Amino acid sequence: MNRRKLLKSLGLSIGAAVISTEALAKLADNKYAYSIPPNPAHKPLSKAVTAITIGAGSRGTVYGNYAAKFPDQLDIIGVAEPNAFRNEKYATQHNIAAENRFKTWEDVFSRPKFADAVIISTPDNLHYAPCMKALAMGYDILLEKPIAPTEKECRDILKLAKKNNRIVAVCHVLRYAPYFVKMRELIQQGAIGDIVSVQHFEPIEHLHMAHSYVRGNWHNSKETTPIILAKSCHDLDILRWVVGKPSQRIAAMGDLKLFRRENAPAGSTARCTDGCKVERECPYSAIKHYYEGRKRTAVLDLPADKAKHPEVIMEKLKTTNYGRCVYRMENDQPDHYVASIQFADSVTASFSMEAFTSYHGRRTRVMGTMGDMVGDMTELVVNDFRTRKELKLVPKAEDVDGYKNSGHGGGDWLLVRDFVQAVGQQNPKLLTSTIDESIEAHLMGFMAEESRKKGKIMDISMSV
Repeated sequence: MNRRKLLKSLGLSIGAAVISTEALAKLADNKYAYSIPPNPAHKPLSKAVTAITIGAGSRGTVYGNYAAKFPDQLDIIGVAEPNAFRNEKYATQHNIAAENRFKTWEDVFSRPKFADAVIISTPDNLHYAPCMKALAMGYDILLEKPIAPTEKECRDILKLAKKNNRIVAVCHVLRYAPYFVKMRELIQQGAIGDIVSVQHFEPIEHLHMAHSYVRGNWHNSKETTPIILAKSCHDLDILRWVVGKPSQRIAAMGDLKLFRRENAPAGSTARCTDGCKVERECPYSAIKHYYEGRKRTAVLDLPADKAKHPEVIMEKLKTTNYGRCVYRMENDQPDHYVASIQFADSVTASFSMEAFTSYHGRRTRVMGTMGDMVGDMTELVVNDFRTRKELKLVPKAEDVDGYKNSGHGGGDWLLVRDFVQAVGQQNPKLLTSTIDESIEAHLMGFMAEESRKKGKIMDISMSV
Protein backbone atom coordinates (compact mmCIF):
# COMPACT_ATOMS: atom_id res chain seq x y z
CA MET A 1 0.00 0.00 0.00
CA ASN A 2 1.48 3.38 -0.94
CA ARG A 3 1.77 6.12 1.64
CA ARG A 4 -1.20 8.15 0.40
CA LYS A 5 -3.50 5.11 0.63
CA LEU A 6 -2.09 4.23 4.03
CA LEU A 7 -2.73 7.70 5.40
CA LYS A 8 -6.25 7.72 4.02
CA SER A 9 -6.88 4.35 5.60
CA LEU A 10 -5.86 5.87 8.92
CA GLY A 11 -8.46 8.60 8.50
CA LEU A 12 -5.88 11.35 7.98
CA SER A 13 -7.48 12.91 4.96
CA ILE A 14 -8.82 16.36 5.88
CA GLY A 15 -10.96 17.95 3.20
CA ALA A 16 -8.77 18.22 0.11
CA ALA A 17 -5.59 17.68 2.11
CA VAL A 18 -3.66 14.56 2.98
CA ILE A 19 -1.14 14.56 5.82
CA SER A 20 2.07 13.68 4.05
CA THR A 21 4.42 13.99 6.99
CA GLU A 22 6.67 11.06 7.80
CA ALA A 23 7.43 9.67 11.26
CA LEU A 24 3.71 9.52 12.04
CA ALA A 25 2.65 7.69 15.19
CA LYS A 26 -0.87 7.15 16.46
CA LEU A 27 -1.29 8.42 20.02
CA ALA A 28 -5.05 8.00 20.33
CA ASP A 29 -8.15 8.06 18.15
CA ASN A 30 -7.68 10.92 15.68
CA LYS A 31 -4.46 12.01 17.41
CA TYR A 32 -1.04 11.57 15.80
CA ALA A 33 2.54 12.60 16.46
CA TYR A 34 4.66 13.75 13.53
CA SER A 35 8.02 15.23 12.64
CA ILE A 36 9.32 16.98 9.56
CA PRO A 37 11.32 14.64 7.32
CA PRO A 38 14.71 15.64 5.92
CA ASN A 39 14.57 17.76 2.80
CA PRO A 40 15.26 15.48 -0.19
CA ALA A 41 17.20 18.37 -1.77
CA HIS A 42 19.79 18.16 1.01
CA LYS A 43 23.05 16.53 -0.05
CA PRO A 44 26.15 15.23 1.76
CA LEU A 45 28.70 18.05 1.79
CA SER A 46 32.26 17.46 0.64
CA LYS A 47 33.42 19.63 3.54
CA ALA A 48 31.89 21.48 6.45
CA VAL A 49 30.73 25.05 5.88
CA THR A 50 33.09 27.38 7.76
CA ALA A 51 31.72 30.32 9.69
CA ILE A 52 32.70 33.22 11.94
CA THR A 53 30.35 34.10 14.79
CA ILE A 54 29.98 37.80 15.49
CA GLY A 55 28.38 38.04 18.91
CA ALA A 56 28.82 35.09 21.27
CA GLY A 57 25.78 35.68 23.47
CA SER A 58 22.75 33.43 23.81
CA ARG A 59 21.78 33.32 20.14
CA GLY A 60 25.33 32.95 18.90
CA THR A 61 25.71 30.08 21.34
CA VAL A 62 22.57 28.33 20.06
CA TYR A 63 23.80 28.41 16.47
CA GLY A 64 27.32 27.51 17.54
CA ASN A 65 26.03 24.48 19.43
CA TYR A 66 24.79 23.08 16.13
CA ALA A 67 28.40 23.11 14.91
CA ALA A 68 29.52 21.38 18.11
CA LYS A 69 27.04 18.56 17.51
CA PHE A 70 27.44 18.35 13.73
CA PRO A 71 31.08 19.30 13.02
CA ASP A 72 30.96 17.59 9.63
CA GLN A 73 28.34 20.16 8.56
CA LEU A 74 29.36 23.41 10.25
CA ASP A 75 32.77 24.47 11.53
CA ILE A 76 33.03 27.67 13.59
CA ILE A 77 36.56 28.94 12.91
CA GLY A 78 36.33 32.51 14.23
CA VAL A 79 34.59 34.62 16.86
CA ALA A 80 34.21 38.32 17.57
CA GLU A 81 33.01 39.16 21.08
CA PRO A 82 34.06 42.09 23.30
CA ASN A 83 33.06 40.26 26.49
CA ALA A 84 36.27 38.43 27.46
CA PHE A 85 34.46 35.69 29.39
CA ARG A 86 32.16 34.85 26.45
CA ASN A 87 34.99 35.13 23.93
CA GLU A 88 37.10 32.64 25.87
CA LYS A 89 34.21 30.24 26.46
CA TYR A 90 33.17 30.26 22.81
CA ALA A 91 36.71 29.90 21.49
CA THR A 92 37.37 26.97 23.81
CA GLN A 93 34.18 25.17 22.80
CA HIS A 94 34.97 25.47 19.10
CA ASN A 95 38.75 25.18 19.34
CA ILE A 96 39.22 28.53 17.61
CA ALA A 97 42.80 29.56 16.85
CA ALA A 98 44.08 32.64 18.68
CA GLU A 99 44.51 34.61 15.45
CA ASN A 100 40.80 34.11 14.68
CA ARG A 101 39.57 35.57 17.96
CA PHE A 102 38.51 39.21 17.81
CA LYS A 103 37.05 41.81 20.14
CA THR A 104 34.97 43.69 17.59
CA TRP A 105 33.23 42.97 14.31
CA GLU A 106 35.47 45.54 12.62
CA ASP A 107 38.50 43.39 13.50
CA VAL A 108 37.02 40.45 11.59
CA PHE A 109 36.79 42.40 8.38
CA SER A 110 40.27 43.87 8.65
CA ARG A 111 41.38 40.48 7.37
CA PRO A 112 40.75 39.10 3.87
CA LYS A 113 37.76 36.74 3.66
CA PHE A 114 38.67 33.53 5.51
CA ALA A 115 35.38 31.65 5.92
CA ASP A 116 32.31 30.76 3.90
CA ALA A 117 29.83 32.59 6.12
CA VAL A 118 29.33 34.83 9.12
CA ILE A 119 26.75 34.41 11.87
CA ILE A 120 25.62 37.85 13.05
CA SER A 121 24.11 37.58 16.53
CA THR A 122 25.08 40.99 17.90
CA PRO A 123 22.67 43.40 19.66
CA ASP A 124 19.90 44.70 17.39
CA ASN A 125 21.59 48.05 16.73
CA LEU A 126 24.75 46.27 15.57
CA HIS A 127 23.27 44.19 12.76
CA TYR A 128 23.43 46.66 9.89
CA ALA A 129 27.10 47.66 9.72
CA PRO A 130 28.66 44.18 10.01
CA CYS A 131 26.06 42.74 7.63
CA MET A 132 26.79 45.34 4.97
CA LYS A 133 30.54 44.81 5.34
CA ALA A 134 30.16 41.02 5.18
CA LEU A 135 28.10 41.30 2.00
CA ALA A 136 30.68 43.63 0.46
CA MET A 137 33.41 41.06 1.19
CA GLY A 138 31.47 38.15 -0.28
CA TYR A 139 30.33 36.28 2.83
CA ASP A 140 27.01 34.46 3.10
CA ILE A 141 25.18 35.44 6.28
CA LEU A 142 23.02 33.93 9.00
CA LEU A 143 21.45 37.10 10.40
CA GLU A 144 19.66 37.20 13.74
CA LYS A 145 16.38 39.08 13.64
CA PRO A 146 15.54 41.88 13.41
CA ILE A 147 17.37 42.53 10.14
CA ALA A 148 18.13 46.13 11.16
CA PRO A 149 16.59 48.90 13.30
CA THR A 150 15.21 50.99 10.41
CA GLU A 151 13.32 50.39 7.20
CA LYS A 152 16.05 52.06 5.13
CA GLU A 153 18.73 49.81 6.59
CA CYS A 154 16.65 46.69 5.92
CA ARG A 155 16.20 47.76 2.30
CA ASP A 156 19.94 48.55 2.01
CA ILE A 157 20.82 45.00 3.09
CA LEU A 158 18.29 43.50 0.68
CA LYS A 159 19.64 45.60 -2.19
CA LEU A 160 23.30 44.71 -1.53
CA ALA A 161 22.51 41.02 -1.05
CA LYS A 162 20.85 40.96 -4.46
CA LYS A 163 23.63 42.99 -6.10
CA ASN A 164 26.38 40.72 -4.78
CA ASN A 165 24.33 37.52 -5.16
CA ARG A 166 24.88 36.51 -1.55
CA ILE A 167 22.72 34.37 0.73
CA VAL A 168 21.22 36.16 3.74
CA ALA A 169 19.17 33.87 5.96
CA VAL A 170 17.13 35.77 8.53
CA CYS A 171 16.62 33.88 11.79
CA HIS A 172 12.84 33.68 11.60
CA VAL A 173 13.05 30.29 13.26
CA LEU A 174 9.29 29.77 13.53
CA ARG A 175 9.23 29.05 9.79
CA TYR A 176 11.21 25.91 10.59
CA ALA A 177 9.16 24.78 13.60
CA PRO A 178 7.21 21.61 12.65
CA TYR A 179 4.06 23.09 14.20
CA PHE A 180 3.94 26.05 11.81
CA VAL A 181 5.30 24.06 8.87
CA LYS A 182 2.33 21.70 9.18
CA MET A 183 -0.15 24.52 9.71
CA ARG A 184 0.98 26.23 6.52
CA GLU A 185 1.06 22.98 4.55
CA LEU A 186 -2.53 22.15 5.49
CA ILE A 187 -3.75 25.65 4.64
CA GLN A 188 -2.05 25.50 1.24
CA GLN A 189 -3.62 22.10 0.56
CA GLY A 190 -7.10 23.45 1.29
CA ALA A 191 -7.68 21.50 4.50
CA ILE A 192 -9.96 24.26 5.82
CA GLY A 193 -11.05 25.73 2.48
CA ASP A 194 -10.03 29.31 1.77
CA ILE A 195 -8.39 31.10 4.67
CA VAL A 196 -10.51 33.95 6.02
CA SER A 197 -9.02 35.12 9.31
CA VAL A 198 -6.26 34.42 11.85
CA GLN A 199 -5.97 35.20 15.55
CA HIS A 200 -2.43 34.95 16.91
CA PHE A 201 -1.38 35.41 20.53
CA GLU A 202 2.12 35.70 21.95
CA PRO A 203 2.22 35.42 25.75
CA ILE A 204 5.69 36.62 26.73
CA GLU A 205 5.34 35.43 30.37
CA HIS A 206 5.76 38.06 33.07
CA LEU A 207 9.23 37.01 34.27
CA HIS A 208 10.56 36.79 30.72
CA MET A 209 9.25 40.31 30.12
CA ALA A 210 11.01 41.61 33.22
CA HIS A 211 14.23 39.78 32.33
CA SER A 212 14.55 40.77 28.66
CA TYR A 213 12.47 43.91 28.12
CA VAL A 214 12.61 45.70 31.47
CA ARG A 215 16.03 44.82 32.91
CA GLY A 216 17.60 43.20 29.87
CA ASN A 217 19.32 44.21 26.66
CA TRP A 218 16.08 45.16 24.91
CA HIS A 219 14.63 47.37 27.65
CA ASN A 220 14.99 50.61 25.69
CA SER A 221 13.59 50.85 22.15
CA LYS A 222 15.79 53.82 21.26
CA GLU A 223 18.97 51.88 22.05
CA THR A 224 17.83 48.64 20.36
CA THR A 225 14.55 48.21 18.46
CA PRO A 226 10.84 48.48 19.38
CA ILE A 227 9.46 45.36 21.03
CA ILE A 228 7.22 44.65 18.02
CA LEU A 229 10.47 43.94 16.14
CA ALA A 230 12.74 42.80 18.97
CA LYS A 231 10.23 40.20 20.19
CA SER A 232 7.37 39.90 17.75
CA CYS A 233 8.78 40.18 14.24
CA HIS A 234 8.74 36.34 14.51
CA ASP A 235 4.99 36.55 14.86
CA LEU A 236 4.39 39.10 12.12
CA ASP A 237 6.52 36.95 9.86
CA ILE A 238 4.70 33.73 10.69
CA LEU A 239 1.33 35.42 10.08
CA ARG A 240 2.52 36.53 6.63
CA TRP A 241 3.97 33.08 5.91
CA VAL A 242 0.91 31.11 7.03
CA VAL A 243 -1.59 33.41 5.31
CA GLY A 244 0.47 33.29 2.13
CA LYS A 245 -0.78 36.63 0.83
CA PRO A 246 0.73 40.15 0.86
CA SER A 247 -0.04 42.41 3.79
CA GLN A 248 -1.73 45.69 2.93
CA ARG A 249 -2.61 47.70 6.04
CA ILE A 250 -1.98 47.60 9.77
CA ALA A 251 -3.37 49.35 12.86
CA ALA A 252 -1.73 48.94 16.26
CA MET A 253 -2.16 50.01 19.87
CA GLY A 254 -0.16 49.38 23.02
CA ASP A 255 1.61 51.01 25.92
CA LEU A 256 3.80 50.54 28.96
CA LYS A 257 1.41 50.19 31.89
CA LEU A 258 3.13 48.58 34.87
CA PHE A 259 6.90 48.98 34.77
CA ARG A 260 7.01 52.70 35.56
CA ARG A 261 8.64 54.64 38.37
CA GLU A 262 5.29 55.89 39.67
CA ASN A 263 4.21 52.29 40.23
CA ALA A 264 7.14 51.43 42.52
CA PRO A 265 5.72 50.03 45.80
CA ALA A 266 6.30 51.92 49.02
CA GLY A 267 9.44 50.62 50.70
CA SER A 268 11.08 49.46 47.47
CA THR A 269 14.67 50.40 46.67
CA ALA A 270 16.83 50.97 43.60
CA ARG A 271 18.02 47.36 43.76
CA CYS A 272 16.45 44.22 45.13
CA THR A 273 19.65 43.78 47.17
CA ASP A 274 19.40 47.19 48.87
CA GLY A 275 17.13 46.08 51.68
CA CYS A 276 13.87 46.43 49.74
CA LYS A 277 11.00 46.04 52.20
CA VAL A 278 8.71 44.40 49.64
CA GLU A 279 11.28 42.14 47.96
CA ARG A 280 9.86 38.92 49.48
CA GLU A 281 6.38 39.61 48.10
CA CYS A 282 7.41 41.13 44.77
CA PRO A 283 6.81 38.82 41.79
CA TYR A 284 9.82 40.38 40.07
CA SER A 285 12.37 39.93 42.84
CA ALA A 286 15.78 39.48 41.26
CA ILE A 287 16.91 37.58 44.35
CA LYS A 288 14.11 35.04 43.97
CA HIS A 289 14.53 34.76 40.20
CA TYR A 290 18.29 34.61 39.70
CA TYR A 291 19.82 33.80 43.09
CA GLU A 292 17.30 31.41 44.60
CA GLY A 293 15.61 30.08 41.47
CA ARG A 294 18.73 30.05 39.24
CA LYS A 295 16.56 31.14 36.32
CA ARG A 296 17.95 32.80 33.16
CA THR A 297 21.44 33.01 34.64
CA ALA A 298 23.25 32.57 31.31
CA VAL A 299 23.38 36.36 30.95
CA LEU A 300 25.39 36.58 34.17
CA ASP A 301 28.41 34.76 32.68
CA LEU A 302 28.78 32.27 35.51
CA PRO A 303 32.05 30.34 35.92
CA ALA A 304 32.24 26.59 35.34
CA ASP A 305 32.75 26.00 39.06
CA LYS A 306 29.19 25.86 40.42
CA ALA A 307 30.44 26.37 43.97
CA LYS A 308 31.20 29.96 42.99
CA HIS A 309 27.76 30.64 41.52
CA PRO A 310 26.05 32.05 44.64
CA GLU A 311 28.79 34.64 45.19
CA VAL A 312 28.98 35.61 41.51
CA ILE A 313 25.21 35.87 41.08
CA MET A 314 24.86 38.10 44.14
CA GLU A 315 27.68 40.32 42.90
CA LYS A 316 26.00 40.65 39.50
CA LEU A 317 22.71 41.58 41.15
CA LYS A 318 24.53 44.37 42.99
CA THR A 319 26.30 45.72 39.91
CA THR A 320 24.24 45.04 36.75
CA ASN A 321 20.76 45.88 35.50
CA TYR A 322 19.58 42.39 36.40
CA GLY A 323 19.49 43.33 40.07
CA ARG A 324 17.68 46.64 39.61
CA CYS A 325 14.08 47.35 40.55
CA VAL A 326 11.80 46.75 37.56
CA TYR A 327 9.97 49.98 38.38
CA ARG A 328 13.12 52.10 38.21
CA MET A 329 14.70 51.13 34.90
CA GLU A 330 15.13 53.33 31.81
CA ASN A 331 12.71 51.08 29.93
CA ASP A 332 10.11 52.21 27.41
CA GLN A 333 8.96 48.98 25.75
CA PRO A 334 5.17 48.41 25.81
CA ASP A 335 4.06 45.55 28.05
CA HIS A 336 0.94 44.94 25.95
CA TYR A 337 0.53 45.40 22.21
CA VAL A 338 -2.26 44.60 19.75
CA ALA A 339 -2.35 44.88 15.97
CA SER A 340 -4.95 44.32 13.27
CA ILE A 341 -3.71 43.44 9.80
CA GLN A 342 -5.42 43.43 6.41
CA PHE A 343 -3.98 40.99 3.84
CA ALA A 344 -4.85 40.60 0.18
CA ASP A 345 -8.09 38.80 -0.79
CA SER A 346 -9.93 40.17 2.28
CA VAL A 347 -7.97 38.02 4.75
CA THR A 348 -7.68 39.61 8.19
CA ALA A 349 -5.47 38.86 11.18
CA SER A 350 -5.28 40.02 14.75
CA PHE A 351 -2.11 39.84 16.83
CA SER A 352 -1.73 40.29 20.58
CA MET A 353 1.54 40.37 22.53
CA GLU A 354 1.03 40.27 26.31
CA ALA A 355 3.56 40.44 29.15
CA PHE A 356 1.25 39.56 32.02
CA THR A 357 0.83 35.83 31.71
CA SER A 358 2.03 32.94 33.85
CA TYR A 359 2.84 30.94 30.71
CA HIS A 360 4.46 31.26 27.30
CA GLY A 361 4.10 29.47 23.98
CA ARG A 362 2.30 30.99 21.04
CA ARG A 363 -1.41 30.32 20.45
CA THR A 364 -3.03 30.49 17.01
CA ARG A 365 -6.54 30.15 15.57
CA VAL A 366 -7.09 29.96 11.83
CA MET A 367 -10.57 30.26 10.36
CA GLY A 368 -11.37 29.01 6.86
CA THR A 369 -14.46 28.62 4.72
CA MET A 370 -14.54 24.83 5.23
CA GLY A 371 -12.91 24.34 8.63
CA ASP A 372 -10.73 25.78 11.31
CA MET A 373 -7.51 25.14 13.23
CA VAL A 374 -6.46 25.90 16.77
CA GLY A 375 -3.14 25.22 18.43
CA ASP A 376 -0.60 26.17 21.08
CA MET A 377 2.59 24.80 19.46
CA THR A 378 2.28 21.55 21.42
CA GLU A 379 -0.80 20.42 19.49
CA LEU A 380 -2.64 21.47 16.33
CA VAL A 381 -6.35 20.62 16.17
CA VAL A 382 -7.96 20.66 12.72
CA ASN A 383 -11.72 20.57 12.23
CA ASP A 384 -13.40 19.88 8.87
CA PHE A 385 -16.89 21.36 8.45
CA ARG A 386 -17.61 18.99 5.53
CA THR A 387 -16.88 15.71 7.26
CA ARG A 388 -17.36 16.93 10.83
CA LYS A 389 -14.11 15.19 11.68
CA GLU A 390 -11.45 16.42 14.05
CA LEU A 391 -7.75 15.61 13.79
CA LYS A 392 -5.12 16.33 16.46
CA LEU A 393 -1.49 16.61 15.43
CA VAL A 394 1.42 16.67 17.89
CA PRO A 395 4.70 18.06 16.47
CA LYS A 396 8.01 16.51 17.46
CA ALA A 397 11.31 18.39 17.21
CA GLU A 398 14.46 18.91 19.24
CA ASP A 399 14.18 22.05 21.37
CA VAL A 400 17.78 23.15 21.93
CA ASP A 401 19.39 23.87 25.30
CA GLY A 402 18.61 27.36 26.53
CA TYR A 403 15.43 27.55 24.46
CA LYS A 404 13.47 24.55 25.66
CA ASN A 405 9.77 25.41 25.85
CA SER A 406 10.59 29.00 24.90
CA GLY A 407 8.23 29.16 21.95
CA HIS A 408 10.60 28.39 19.08
CA GLY A 409 9.17 24.90 18.62
CA GLY A 410 12.46 23.28 17.64
CA GLY A 411 13.02 25.65 14.73
CA ASP A 412 16.48 26.89 15.78
CA TRP A 413 18.59 23.98 14.59
CA LEU A 414 16.32 23.17 11.66
CA LEU A 415 17.07 26.68 10.40
CA VAL A 416 20.82 26.15 10.80
CA ARG A 417 20.56 22.79 9.02
CA ASP A 418 18.94 24.45 6.01
CA PHE A 419 21.40 27.37 6.08
CA VAL A 420 24.35 25.01 5.99
CA GLN A 421 22.86 23.22 2.99
CA ALA A 422 22.04 26.51 1.24
CA VAL A 423 25.62 27.76 1.64
CA GLY A 424 27.19 24.39 0.85
CA GLN A 425 25.14 24.05 -2.34
CA GLN A 426 24.99 27.80 -3.02
CA ASN A 427 21.24 27.48 -3.35
CA PRO A 428 19.13 29.99 -1.38
CA LYS A 429 15.97 28.16 -2.46
CA LEU A 430 16.72 25.62 0.29
CA LEU A 431 15.76 28.34 2.79
CA THR A 432 12.28 29.63 3.59
CA SER A 433 13.62 32.68 5.44
CA THR A 434 15.88 34.43 2.95
CA ILE A 435 15.92 38.19 3.30
CA ASP A 436 13.62 38.42 0.26
CA GLU A 437 11.02 36.35 2.10
CA SER A 438 11.53 37.88 5.53
CA ILE A 439 11.70 41.61 4.95
CA GLU A 440 7.93 42.12 4.69
CA ALA A 441 7.47 41.21 8.36
CA HIS A 442 9.88 44.00 9.27
CA LEU A 443 7.95 46.49 7.16
CA MET A 444 4.81 45.35 8.97
CA GLY A 445 6.61 46.00 12.29
CA PHE A 446 7.80 49.46 11.32
CA MET A 447 4.31 50.41 10.17
CA ALA A 448 2.75 48.91 13.33
CA GLU A 449 4.99 51.06 15.52
CA GLU A 450 4.17 54.15 13.47
CA SER A 451 0.49 53.31 13.76
CA ARG A 452 0.77 52.86 17.52
CA LYS A 453 2.45 56.24 17.94
CA LYS A 454 0.33 58.19 15.46
CA GLY A 455 -3.00 56.53 16.16
CA LYS A 456 -3.75 55.87 12.48
CA ILE A 457 -3.99 52.97 10.03
CA MET A 458 -0.78 52.57 8.03
CA ASP A 459 -0.35 51.19 4.53
CA ILE A 460 2.29 48.49 3.98
CA SER A 461 4.22 48.57 0.72
CA MET A 462 7.10 46.43 -0.45
CA SER A 463 7.98 48.95 -3.16
CA VAL A 464 10.57 51.59 -2.27
